[in-house]
Amino acid sequence: MSHRLPAPVPYLLGWVHAIIGAAIWLPAATGGAVAGLAVPAPVRTEVFAATTVLLVLLGGLVGVTRPVAIRLGNALLRTTFPVAPAARGRPVRLRSAGWTLLHAVSGAALLSVVFGALLPAVTLPAIWARGGGDLVLPGMSPTISGGLPGSWTLAVALGLVTLAGVAGAGYTAALRRVAPYLLGPSAAERMAAVRRHADRLAVRNRLARELHDSIGHTLTATTIQAAVAGALVESDPERARHTMSGIEEAARTALDDLDHVLGVLRDGASPREPQYTLADLDPLLDRVRSGGTPVDVTLTGDPRQVPAAVSREAYRIVQEGLTNAIRRSGQVTVRIDVGPHHLDIELTNPIAAGRVPEVAGGRGGRGLAGIAERVQVLRGEVTAGPVTDHAGHRWRLAARLPLGSTP
Repeated sequence: MSHRLPAPVPYLLGWVHAIIGAAIWLPAATGGAVAGLAVPAPVRTEVFAATTVLLVLLGGLVGVTRPVAIRLGNALLRTTFPVAPAARGRPVRLRSAGWTLLHAVSGAALLSVVFGALLPAVTLPAIWARGGGDLVLPGMSPTISGGLPGSWTLAVALGLVTLAGVAGAGYTAALRRVAPYLLGPSAAERMAAVRRHADRLAVRNRLARELHDSIGHTLTATTIQAAVAGALVESDPERARHTMSGIEEAARTALDDLDHVLGVLRDGASPREPQYTLADLDPLLDRVRSGGTPVDVTLTGDPRQVPAAVSREAYRIVQEGLTNAIRRSGQVTVRIDVGPHHLDIELTNPIAAGRVPEVAGGRGGRGLAGIAERVQVLRGEVTAGPVTDHAGHRWRLAARLPLGSTP
């Protein structure tokens, strides 16, 4: 397991972390002392140590300990672990308990070392500065001379202060090194994070596809309608007004679609409103026709028999095909056949001989690619390309979607 840790680290914050660890150790040690006093003297030390460690471990097993420990580590040790919810499952709880014990023991040990180093580091120079005297220690009372003979106390004090600083830095570095193993996300947590990331990407891709399919189509149709209206404003004002009405309606539809997508972004949830289906084809075709593009539609069968999921995707396929067709041609033929087992969709538009039109939306990675994705999800088939038959040179988009079980 590896986890990148940022640098530099403010080691003074490591001291705060150590003090918190010592504070965890203190009540457990008090409980251990009480337990030690309740047993015969020969085993008091063992009982004290075992009870203290047990109390610390029990505290580490509490579910809320883990998120608190992660927050402390991120704030004071400058780790960057995601804050997990309360610990669940034996492996996670055991790692949390291990970290709590390490934190408490190392924090108490560091403060003991620092106190043992700083006390003589202050006392020795103080006695020397007063002209010398006796330093009272357990089992000994060395005499410290004043003046130059006793100046060695300054070097000793400097060494002890350095020792305390090195101990503090070592504490921070060591715990940062161990933290990924005890505080870092478990395999299950990493898998959950990957799934959440994949879900977010899926939502983004879905929204991008919605924006491309709905608003992209509307903008394309609106651009063509505006060009038609501009050309007819003097020669045929009535038709120009009709075309402008189509632009207004298309813009209103685009605003509704955009509001829908933004609502999904705000709420972070799946759409609550039903998406367009084959039942909504007439308004779509009317908007295309109002832009001056003739559309010939042949519908066989009852579109109400098409499952909702298939009907939604079929609408988007027709919409994308129309967008591509009206960019490249003055007319388009649509054929929709609702059979007992399959839904067949075919859109054709004439092209010049030998000319392969660009695919709408290709620059953004959508267009035919988006149609292929939709058809693949529904376990269907799709073909697109130029064809030559009795009707001449045409661009043909054909999709077959099964009407059985949908994913």
